[in-house]
Amino acid sequence: MEFFEVVKGRRTTNGPFLPDAVLPEHQRTLVEAASMAPSHFNSQPWRFVLVDERAKIEEVAAISGQSMTRLMEEGTFWKRYRPYFRFSEREMAERGDGIFIDQMPAALKPFRKQLFSQAGQQIMNRLGVPKTLGEDNRKLVAGSPLLLAVLLDRNEYRPEALSGFYSVFGMGAAVENIWLATVELGMGIQFVSTPMEIPENWEKIKRLLDVPDGLALMAVYRLGYVPRDRKRPTIDWQSRQRKRLSQYVFRNSCSTPESDGASGERPV
Repeated sequence: MEFFEVVKGRRTTNGPFLPDAVLPEHQRTLVEAASMAPSHFNSQPWRFVLVDERAKIEEVAAISGQSMTRLMEEGTFWKRYRPYFRFSEREMAERGDGIFIDQMPAALKPFRKQLFSQAGQQIMNRLGVPKTLGEDNRKLVAGSPLLLAVLLDRNEYRPEALSGFYSVFGMGAAVENIWLATVELGMGIQFVSTPMEIPENWEKIKRLLDVPDGLALMAVYRLGYVPRDRKRPTIDWQSRQRKRLSQYVFRNSCSTPESDGASGERPV
């Protein structure tokens, strides 16, 4: 594929993967692509754990599903992420960011805008939505043929120092290289984020992966090959919209937004 086709084709896979094991050569391609990312003084602070052992994947899946259920039942998820939700395609188009939940159980649709209220939380709990979403999450992770844990070397990753920022910056570049490589390989990738929201559950995953004191576990992703006919989860969203140039690009100073016109056109 052409490079810009790959960039435009990058996706987060919210649905299930094929059960096929990820080929060893593709696993190698992913981590070698990561190693090509820039890092300060070529320190390459990233470390990766490739997890294809079924028992470990199932255990991470259980922790992830339990975390999702708890976050939903307690309302923590909605409180933390309310600013990112949009409630219509029009709002999505105007803002150009966030996510629009366009698929959800019929019983919940009338309460879409009340999801973040106490009443909405009570309705969702009464309908068993947190348990449904937790089980959906567990199944997605459990059905993934490969997990990828991303870690940083604590010799470089020192949050109190500039090297901490540099390390996170480099890690982001490495993960983006992996993300783009999945497009070329016919694969998908998704952040397994819910265990991070609950400290004791994140500790469980660290123990499961035997993470030593010298490394910091930063993220876990699930990967696999994407089926032609993608089945959407019980609650799903769209997030392909992007901000207009004038909303995030400036010319010469932060007081002059870039024009939204054709490429190369100077602002008036």
